[in-house]
Amino acid sequence: MGDQATTVAALGIDIGGTFTDIVHLDHATGLQHALKVLTTHSDPSRAVIEGTRRLLDQHRLEAARIVRVVHATTLFTNALIERRGACTGLITTQGFRDTLEIGRERKYELYDIAIETPTPLVPRNLRLEVDERLRADGTIAVPLDEAAVISAARSLVGAGASSIVIGFLHAYANPVHELRAAALVAEVAPHVAITTSHEVASEIREFERLSTAVINAYVKPLAASYIGALSRDLRALGIGAPLLLMLSNGGLTHAGEAMRVPVQLLESGPAAGALVAGYYGDLEGEPRLLAFDMGGTTAKLSLVDNGRPLVAYSFEAARQKRFAEGSGLPVRISTVELIEIGAGGGSIARTDEIGLLKVGPQSAGSEPGPAAYGRGGLEPTVTDANLRLGLLNPETFAGGSIPLDLDASEQALGRVARPTGLDVVRLAGGIRDIVNESMTAAARVHIAERGRDPRAYAVLATGGGGPLHAAALARKLGARRVICPPSAGVASALGLIMAPARIDRVATVGFRLETGDLSMLEAEFRRLEADALAQVTGTAAGVAEATVERLADGRFVGQGFDLVVPLPTGPYDRGERERVRQALAAAFERSYREKFARTPPRVAIEFVSIRVSVTAPVARGAGVAADTAAGRDHVQGRRQVRLDESGSQQGEVANVAVLARRDLRSGMRFRGPALVEEDSSTLVVPADASVEVRPSGTIIMTLD
Repeated sequence: MGDQATTVAALGIDIGGTFTDIVHLDHATGLQHALKVLTTHSDPSRAVIEGTRRLLDQHRLEAARIVRVVHATTLFTNALIERRGACTGLITTQGFRDTLEIGRERKYELYDIAIETPTPLVPRNLRLEVDERLRADGTIAVPLDEAAVISAARSLVGAGASSIVIGFLHAYANPVHELRAAALVAEVAPHVAITTSHEVASEIREFERLSTAVINAYVKPLAASYIGALSRDLRALGIGAPLLLMLSNGGLTHAGEAMRVPVQLLESGPAAGALVAGYYGDLEGEPRLLAFDMGGTTAKLSLVDNGRPLVAYSFEAARQKRFAEGSGLPVRISTVELIEIGAGGGSIARTDEIGLLKVGPQSAGSEPGPAAYGRGGLEPTVTDANLRLGLLNPETFAGGSIPLDLDASEQALGRVARPTGLDVVRLAGGIRDIVNESMTAAARVHIAERGRDPRAYAVLATGGGGPLHAAALARKLGARRVICPPSAGVASALGLIMAPARIDRVATVGFRLETGDLSMLEAEFRRLEADALAQVTGTAAGVAEATVERLADGRFVGQGFDLVVPLPTGPYDRGERERVRQALAAAFERSYREKFARTPPRVAIEFVSIRVSVTAPVARGAGVAADTAAGRDHVQGRRQVRLDESGSQQGEVANVAVLARRDLRSGMRFRGPALVEEDSSTLVVPADASVEVRPSGTIIMTLD
């Protein structure tokens, strides 16, 4: 981008289950403009284009000055969960067609005789075998039967497959058979999307690698169609900037790479919230944050240490049971570590068969949406409860684009309240309490699994619902500080603009630290780094400023698991070899002790796989300017709200001050109870909380 970026702008687009958020950031001034529009599920790009057009027209912004468009979407995750992907076929090694069903032969609930395992994305009749075999070292044991590959491809296309996976045994060690098979399939079926397992997950463990490749193939035609159409529609608006996509690991990539390996985008939306948390944490000197993003459909929680969200290198998609490890489809990609639960503004409240009140995970989404939206929704939601309790302004919700109907909310709440014997206000309070407890329980699990103490963390609230519920969540966790950035309701879209370009690469090496060839290890790292840097170049990133991180999946010999650990930068083939080996061993043992407190005595170390992560900045300019006033009366009015002195809602009415966020001055301090309103969200300040407005426009709330 060069110096020109200081005079131009960027556009961030985040599609959620209920709202699509669009943010325009001027790099020269740091000023941002944002808009929330309802997501159009039948064609998500329609909301993007209509919302972008409205944002540009409303603020008289020039489309030609936008040099970067960054996008995150849940489209591919939803297609996977709802099984709306392409008809997919598989060509694999003779004898291995059932790998997807056999898996690890482990039950995620040992004593459940009626256990449900995930149904493979490829039915058995579309899983075909061909003669070929590679040994674990990559040498050829059985040559590829090319005629069988051609026959299999024709059979799969004849059965309706529009996407084909080629997954051969040990292809991570030598992709020669997969490459040849892909070329043959392309000749006989040029219109079919092709995925090879080695290009998606070039590492050992056949089940996980094949599962990842199948998921990639399942969403690949959808990705090509969607990304291509969105790029064309943006150009039609006069935006000639390249379209960049957020990856699950919190980095960016260009459209070509995203269409080639769309499995990397499965968790792209939630990752953006963690990135913006890191940005504001650095800005306010908060090294430990719980990033809490609550939207219309889901709530996402992730830990951010020293400005960086934690990253995992595998996860499970479409779990049968949310917290049951092994109940989903394994995916071997790097992703921001987070937990996502069905708790959002659109989460539906109901009573179960024994009359207990339940909230979520089902959501009213945007079609029809909560009853208050007046779009035909009849079931009460968290948004309806917050409106009835007085926490939302029906006239300014979502910047006034969606006037809320209090009567419709009252009627929807009443239908559930009557059988319980509660009045509507107490039912609304119960809905809010239950969703708060659901999110807190998920946060406790997420934090405890990583050995952290929630009392050491501040809660950074984003999303339309995050500021509404952050104080209650923090109190239940024992956290004392809540941070609410400017434009919190669209912060994830802003996080997209701030995100760096990032490409991760992995290769299996089977390297024994005591006896392995360090020159071979260095050569393999350099190969991965060159590949990653080439991909980063396509994002218009500052490649000269790129940082390269080396990691390894290490273990003590004989262990059945490995641990991803950071390594020294290298090179490893220069200087005294014994000193290099000692440095690599020390790096592994340090991370091992952090995880398990001790290391076994006198056991050799091996690196099963190696990884590189190449990160390069793309954002330039002044950063984000604070939108605060100078000297204006900050009290906008007062509203009747159901809050008690602890901040949880009750039937009692309190006359609470309502403040417009745009009127808050830097350095201002005040105590609750209060509501701080802006176009995209409302911050609830309990009576036992004090607030300070920072020069960045960020609100710091401290709970007594």
